[in-house]
Amino acid sequence: MTGPAMVKSTSPAVPRWARKSTLVLVIAALALTVFGTTTQTWLTVQLDPSQLGQGVSSQNGLQVQGSKAATTVTALALVALAGGLAASIAGRIARWVITAIILLAAAGIVAAAATVLADPLAAAQGSIAAATGISGSNVQVALTAFPVLAVVAGSLLGLGALAIVPAGRYWKSRTKYDAAASAGASDPAQPADEIESWDRLSRGDDPT
Repeated sequence: MTGPAMVKSTSPAVPRWARKSTLVLVIAALALTVFGTTTQTWLTVQLDPSQLGQGVSSQNGLQVQGSKAATTVTALALVALAGGLAASIAGRIARWVITAIILLAAAGIVAAAATVLADPLAAAQGSIAAATGISGSNVQVALTAFPVLAVVAGSLLGLGALAIVPAGRYWKSRTKYDAAASAGASDPAQPADEIESWDRLSRGDDPT
């Protein structure tokens, strides 16, 4: 026996990694991780106590946050976060654009954090000058683990952005025409009773 009741859906199952909610959540989490690292200390600068201002402890040295050591990382993390959220409602062409934006943001994050790792003294010069009024001092600069975490999270963010393109094949885009069609299909004609028929006749409609 064949009929509408016997027809089974042949649409392919969506892989777990390609689910819209999963991928968007991963991208958002990685972007927030990068943003969170910039609120932490990236560099610790040991200066001559006589050079330190009143707001800096000579014992702990000068603490330089990631937002000051790599100023662009904070903004790029927010761009990636917004892009990941926008990808969840974007169409096919828009997802390509969003993917490129997130990739550029991730590349900028990795480049900025890697620059701090490569030359921490140069990254700390701005904070040193603000605290002591002297730039170019021969000081000791110690790195924390947060710049490395930013590089790792930024690299994974780029991979997450690349996954949007193949995953988007499994995402269904709804338009106002689809919504109207589905609304009409989900509201089958119900048998009209006598009272409803009289009401429709009084409005000038033909219930038959």
